[in-house]
Amino acid sequence: MFNTRIPLEKDDYYLNEQGYKVFTEKYHLKRGYCCKSGCKHCPFGYDKKTDSFK
Repeated sequence: MFNTRIPLEKDDYYLNEQGYKVFTEKYHLKRGYCCKSGCKHCPFGYDKKTDSFK
């Protein structure tokens, strides 16, 4: 499950000002699980500071 490669589609990510890929909520939902990395658009409610879900 965690090693399955998900092909990127339009609106799955954007490039920020520094040129890094930022995954969108759409992509995270398509992936189907939280990676606990504190992603900017995490739809699962993970808080990296408290290591818990809201």
